[in-house]
Amino acid sequence: MTKRHVSLPDSAESGVRGFIESVDERLSSDEDTCEVVKDVLIDLFGDRDAYERWEAGEDVSPATQVRLQGYDPCNATLESEYYAEKDEEKFTRSKHLQWLWRQFDATPMADNVEFALRFRQMLANHLFASCGENCRFFKGVTFTYGHNITIGDNVVVHDEVHLDDRGTLTIGDRVSISDGAHIYSHDHDVVDQTAVRNFRTTIEDDARVTFDSMIRAGCVVGENSIVGARAAVQGDVPAHHIVVGMPAQSVKVKPGWEDVAEPIGDGKLTNRQHEREIEYEIPEDLDVFDEFQRDLQPPTSK
Repeated sequence: MTKRHVSLPDSAESGVRGFIESVDERLSSDEDTCEVVKDVLIDLFGDRDAYERWEAGEDVSPATQVRLQGYDPCNATLESEYYAEKDEEKFTRSKHLQWLWRQFDATPMADNVEFALRFRQMLANHLFASCGENCRFFKGVTFTYGHNITIGDNVVVHDEVHLDDRGTLTIGDRVSISDGAHIYSHDHDVVDQTAVRNFRTTIEDDARVTFDSMIRAGCVVGENSIVGARAAVQGDVPAHHIVVGMPAQSVKVKPGWEDVAEPIGDGKLTNRQHEREIEYEIPEDLDVFDEFQRDLQPPTSK
């Protein structure tokens, strides 16, 4: 389906461009990122008057105070903040930017497609390890950290996609990721759920990851391939192949690409996860906890 060009009225375009450029300039400066995020969210949610009254010492309800404090990312925690192996220095900034991304998506402006896509592209340029040009990130996209993601040019990521970069995630040029897809770069041990292994996950150029599919950590989705709707990919998808099912298997090569595609007779995907593990160390003096408190000892064999 060919799409048509759509533009905002001149008056709206001027405001959108000016706002995005002003936030971009502040995030590119030496200004404290936490302060930038707080200011932007206060204004986006139209709470400047209430915030200034609270700052002046006027009485506000507990609910209002919590709302006003919540614009400051330093007053919030994300799930990934609890991960013991994360890079604390990188996470400090990426948390603030991720908070801005998530809270922006909770505003009515997030449904203004022309505005929202450009705003998220600007944020991606600051949040990700690198982000190419002309990318389109729709509403509800989430990340683990953000700073372990590398994305090429002309990538489209649709609604409610999760991009896990607890390990590393590399997405090539012209990749399309459909609504509800989940792409992972970490796995949990089958016995001890608290034992986590991180991996390098890659989606190569021109690949399509379609609706509600799942890519397991450490997999490579090959160039020009298609992952079918609701497929569960647990191995490498060869270039130009179409894979479907749970677990995903190759059902055919894209028409016209038969001469250059790697043949796989039985359709089964090869798991090379072990080749892509990312080793890490946790400081010995780190205060850790086990949220499950399970007895991991198997019953004694008789």
